[in-house]
Amino acid sequence: MSLKNINPTTTNAWKELTSHFNDIKNINIKDLDKETNRKENFSLKFDDLLVDYSKNRITKETLNLLVKLAEEVDLKDAIEKQFSGEIINVTEGREVLHTALRSTTDAPILVEGKNIKPQIQTALRKIKSFSNKVISGKWKGYTGKFITDIVNIGIGGSDLGPDMVVESLKYYKNHLTTHFVSNVDGDHVSEAIKNLDPETTLFVIVSKTFTTQETISNSETVKNWFLKSATIFDIPKHFVAVSTNLEAVDNFGIDRNNVFPMWNWVGGRFSLWSAVGLSISLSVGFDHYKGLLAGAEEMDLHFKNEDFDTNIPVILALLSIWYNNFYGAETEAVLPYSQYLKKLPDYLQQAIMESNGKGVDRNGNKVNYQTGTIVWGSTGTNMQHAFMQLVHQGTKLIPADFIGYKESLYGLTAHHKKLMANYYGQIDALAFGKTKEEVHSELKLSGNEDKIGSLLPFKVFEGNRPSNAILFDKLTPHSLGKLIALYEHKIFTQGILWNIYSYDQFGVELGKELANKLLNNQ
Repeated sequence: MSLKNINPTTTNAWKELTSHFNDIKNINIKDLDKETNRKENFSLKFDDLLVDYSKNRITKETLNLLVKLAEEVDLKDAIEKQFSGEIINVTEGREVLHTALRSTTDAPILVEGKNIKPQIQTALRKIKSFSNKVISGKWKGYTGKFITDIVNIGIGGSDLGPDMVVESLKYYKNHLTTHFVSNVDGDHVSEAIKNLDPETTLFVIVSKTFTTQETISNSETVKNWFLKSATIFDIPKHFVAVSTNLEAVDNFGIDRNNVFPMWNWVGGRFSLWSAVGLSISLSVGFDHYKGLLAGAEEMDLHFKNEDFDTNIPVILALLSIWYNNFYGAETEAVLPYSQYLKKLPDYLQQAIMESNGKGVDRNGNKVNYQTGTIVWGSTGTNMQHAFMQLVHQGTKLIPADFIGYKESLYGLTAHHKKLMANYYGQIDALAFGKTKEEVHSELKLSGNEDKIGSLLPFKVFEGNRPSNAILFDKLTPHSLGKLIALYEHKIFTQGILWNIYSYDQFGVELGKELANKLLNNQ
């Protein structure tokens, strides 16, 4: 049984939400904030994670109706089907089982009648063994030197996930230096290898089919560079692959023992939990990689078992639907207050926009409502000196997720206090703004009374701009795993609510086809 096909706009909840929206659309967060226990009633705590969504244009009734929508489209049934391995990626005839990659329970998950858990465990053992060899120095290059640099060659999900995690967990990295090559732009690969030593560099080629144009072009260029100082017999010591195409890998010169598996039941943009994450394990060590998986599994269990009104990914997805489909907000900002997470917005752009950027529903009909939000963002406090002007005083409604940490990693507490003061300051400024009266008295007190007439309108902040505060105790592999899984489940929930297929990506094909035609005609 595949997913149910329910057009959300035909549900009773949608009709009630439309009527409710017309009643409260001019509601102000500043007024809502005066409610007794507003923060407690609109916050969710899950171990080391606190999500405060009190600064949204919602009441208890809004939330109840949004939860009712999730129930009417039978989100519970969809969650069960995903976790148990039903073919919910119908257009490609595939299961969607990235959650199985981090599951530590003994409960079998069947694909084509076979339990996939043993394959997953075997792959993890292989990742562990290989990572340990390279990190400890047991694995040596062709001249007997230790490996010092890792180069991950992939694109899309084979690049963005590992790259983002390696950057995010830089604090935990070992002595190896990890590089990422993705773009078919020859300048990218040239820059990456120009200061590397072929005797001490290990290349990880990530391509399910081993035919991806960008990845294979870059791999061939790197191989030619390597063979200027080495022979084809040295390739096995310096090249490994994550792929299913054993023949192509073999032809490239990679030892079959150095091939790690990829599976059809894992979509590319959700694959960092598989052997695609080999470069993560090499960069931070297998134990930290396991911590990443453990954090994700905790979020999986929360998402699978928690009631919708206390379910963090579900609530964040419902809020997104509220702004996208009722307020007409087209974008969402993701704003991490940690420089380590600078690549998170890029990663989420692929995860969210490639998944839910669909204009046809699960029945194959053109949708007549908005789907997929445009996601963008950057790190605080950098972005406060950049695009936040538009978010505060522009004409667009842009809901935002502020991601913060109670503790810094290096312990510079004065810095961290300033960082978090800005984190909370931005959230409050967006929500509450600054009135004409406040600006008036401010100008008066500062001795600029003569400028009140000319400056006042420019210094007013309307406020009433919604945001969520997503706060962890500390940035660790475990909490990062939890954060990534949180967004994965938000994506899934939105796709179910919008009645679209989130796990195919035919939209990326046409441009590639035309590029190949142009190449063949040259």
